[in-house]
Amino acid sequence: MALISKFVAVAALMFAAIALPREAFAQIANEAIGMWTFVSSINEQNGRKTETYGPGATGVMVLDFSGRYAITIIAAGLPKFSSNNRTTATAEEAKVVVARSNAHFGTYSVNPGDKTITFKIESATFPNWNGTEQKRILTIRGDELQYAVAASSAGGSSVVTWKRAK
Repeated sequence: MALISKFVAVAALMFAAIALPREAFAQIANEAIGMWTFVSSINEQNGRKTETYGPGATGVMVLDFSGRYAITIIAAGLPKFSSNNRTTATAEEAKVVVARSNAHFGTYSVNPGDKTITFKIESATFPNWNGTEQKRILTIRGDELQYAVAASSAGGSSVVTWKRAK
């Protein structure tokens, strides 16, 4: 009987060692799943902090249960195109839109061990990111999700904050 008890105890420990990391991963990944609304993107370059997209910017981030994501951030007050045709914008109109908006999509994974989220970018409005992986430090506190971008597309580094959509 003692041998059976030891076997059961060892089996339970082995199961716990296998199951707990998966449960921890599932919990963190589950906390991230959903739709998030943009709060801010604070960029730091040369010791100076600025709001990347300016006041009033809006955006959404969707992280689905299957590991796919989409992010769009758009600054407030973008100029309307004088031609009323996005393919014939003036150079200045196009420059402002490119500098003050960002979108990308692909797949993502959450690593609870190093507290990161990795975006595997399939396509982006910043084409230099197409086909790349972007690993970012992840923090989730209640209805707030934040990640740190070590190499921002605007230069420097950024901390991007999102709030869970209700």
